[in-house]
Amino acid sequence: MPARSPGDVPWGWQARRALGVFRVAVAVVEIVAIVGNYQYVLGFRSFATANFFSYFTVQSAFAAVATLLIAGAFALLAPSDPPWLGILRTIVTVYVLASGIVFGLIVSQASTRDYRVDVPWSDTLLHFVVPGLAVLAWTSDSVIGLNPRVPWSTVGWVLVYPSIWLAYTLVRGADVGWYPYFFLDVAQVDGPVGVALYCALVLVIFVMLTAALVAINRRLWRRARARAEPPPGTPDRSPAPVAEPARPR
Repeated sequence: MPARSPGDVPWGWQARRALGVFRVAVAVVEIVAIVGNYQYVLGFRSFATANFFSYFTVQSAFAAVATLLIAGAFALLAPSDPPWLGILRTIVTVYVLASGIVFGLIVSQASTRDYRVDVPWSDTLLHFVVPGLAVLAWTSDSVIGLNPRVPWSTVGWVLVYPSIWLAYTLVRGADVGWYPYFFLDVAQVDGPVGVALYCALVLVIFVMLTAALVAINRRLWRRARARAEPPPGTPDRSPAPVAEPARPR
């Protein structure tokens, strides 16, 4: 007897629709945070639009909005998520979560350096509330068994965009004299070596978070599959095939 997928059980569609609504709701909260943060920084005399959109947090927030809306549409309209969406959601969840962790480290270090960091309500949403909601949505899907299994190759894919962003930021920062984070400025840390060490630490955070999420996903996916399979010895209740009546010769 073939194993049933989690979407075959009676409550599967209701749970999937509820999670679809939750995904869209988190995307709305993310949009509110982005708009609020943009309005906040408009009040600074040194504000530059290009600088605002150069923050990794802001870029990952836009990626999260797009991904959550796509995932919400799939949850509301389709019986399951395609494998690529599970990979994308895991990567974007790592980006959002890492942004919160790095922001916390920056705030803790800012008082010892010539670097001012304010934490308005929009930053609280962007760096703490939304990451928590994103992880909750991702974990809930995996627990219920609606997330596709995420491959280990995701650990490598997660570094592609941060590496591109880092190269762009270092080149642009050297040109305009502005960096979104203090640890990317050689004048704020111990020269290029200090920048390299900080960047290596951040990349390690990306790898560790991704490895943890992939491991959790695969373990919960196996449990969900085991729950969906009938226990050993269960008789096959599927209807027997109807024999075709013999034709007279």
